[in-house]
Parts: sequence; C-alpha cells; structure tokens
Amino acid sequence: MSTASKLTLAGTSLFAVGTIFFVHYGQQNEKAAMHAGVVRDMEQQRVKRERQAEFEMQRELEGEYRKVQTVDGEGEEGNPKG
Repeated sequence: MSTASKLTLAGTSLFAVGTIFFVHYGQQNEKAAMHAGVVRDMEQQRVKRERQAEFEMQRELEGEYRKVQTVDGEGEEGNPKG
C-alpha cells in the first residue's frame, strides 16, 4: 500500500468516525430537547387544571353568595339596575 492510499484511508476513516459522532451527539441533544418540551407541556397542563379548578370553586362560591347577599348596583337576579 502506498503512502497516499494509507493517508486517504486514514482521512476517510477519521471523517466517517467524526460524522458518526456528530450525528449521534445531535440526536442526543434533540432527544433531550424533546423531553424537556414534554415536561414543560405537562407542567402547563397541570397549572391549567389547577386554575380551572380554582375558577370553578370561585364560581360556585359566587353563586352561593348571590343567593344569600345582594350586591350594590344590581337588581333582581344579577341584572344591573336601570
């Protein structure tokens, strides 16, 4: 084998190994980013459910309070006076 062919083989082998490493590293980063997105989405859904539950509870309390109390500026059944 000539020196030129040995250098060509070494160069192409290093290029192939480098390409494989680069692709593998990129896939690992992409996988981590996608997992972080899933975690973020799950957290957003949890917060949304908590807010919706709080809203429902506040609406129920408002309904109970309206049965017991009258609010200034409102006439019968919550309609504005006028």
